[in-house]
Amino acid sequence: MDPALPPRDAPPGGVDVREVGEVTDEVVEAFGRLVPQLSSSSPPTSRDELVAIAASEASVLFVARGADGTIVGSLTLAVFRIPTGVRAWIEDVVVDDGARAAGVGQALVRAALDRAGAAGARTVDLTSRPSREAANRLYLRMGFEARTTNVYRKTLDLPG
Repeated sequence: MDPALPPRDAPPGGVDVREVGEVTDEVVEAFGRLVPQLSSSSPPTSRDELVAIAASEASVLFVARGADGTIVGSLTLAVFRIPTGVRAWIEDVVVDDGARAAGVGQALVRAALDRAGAAGARTVDLTSRPSREAANRLYLRMGFEARTTNVYRKTLDLPG
């Protein structure tokens, strides 16, 4: 078995988080279920998109399995080098509705923090909408600090 692939069964009563090394039908199905819980305006991620994310040197795709082995959460870590050092961002954290408040989010974030540190990042950033109250409490409990900053977004008109 590929060591980057999650095992079929997580530890008893626990959460098992692994990096996605191979995009299987099960991973595609899980993202089809999880992405709409994260964003009602984003379509589910396609197999090709998941393969590109998993294969990219700039991103790490994590999945979490519950005690029964089912994928119950995901997180994407972006790690990149800029002139001032290695930066890391946590993006698109989502835990299945039925698995919330069971430590899945914490396990995903912990795995991402460990991976970011191993890659040389000194800090890890993330954003979270204020309406995601439980997620914001989790990030504060895990030592993240709210920063005063402006976040800007420009929507691009892409061809096609």
